[in-house]
Amino acid sequence: MQYNVSQFLRSPVGETRHFPVEGDISGVDDRRQRTAVTGSVELLRTNQGVLARVVAGLHSIEECSRCLALFEHPLTITFEEVFYPTIDPVSGFPLPLPPEDDPFLIDHNHLLDLSDAIREYAVMARPIQPLCHAECAGLCPTCGVNRNETACRCADAPVDPRWAALWQLHLQE
Repeated sequence: MQYNVSQFLRSPVGETRHFPVEGDISGVDDRRQRTAVTGSVELLRTNQGVLARVVAGLHSIEECSRCLALFEHPLTITFEEVFYPTIDPVSGFPLPLPPEDDPFLIDHNHLLDLSDAIREYAVMARPIQPLCHAECAGLCPTCGVNRNETACRCADAPVDPRWAALWQLHLQE
């Protein structure tokens, strides 16, 4: 997902280019496997560098927070980021870095790489508590059986007698 923007950096401010986004990245899910990415990018020449407008889709592998089963979770990410050149395309001299803390940079070969930006936005788009489906019954806290697959035969009573009064309130609901 690298784009050579050496000629594009010589274009007038306001010029745009459109490209498909196809490739794969790692580090999106907790398993650190490669994830396929498809979408599109619009590059807009600005007075500071190149504004990338990205719409991309990918499928991360998540672990259900209730039953611990692995499932595929589709993500669609949309973002706009400015990529700053590090080398002047006309003179070849180094350019000063922008005052931002962690800017996205165009490398010394004038390659704009979307991989890090897509990875960061995909990680932010992941659910905090992923569920394989909305009605997931989860695991039995006593025997550990997956309640989506097997009916649990454990008693429906609290193990610790100190919680019995609270359990009675639960049954009255």
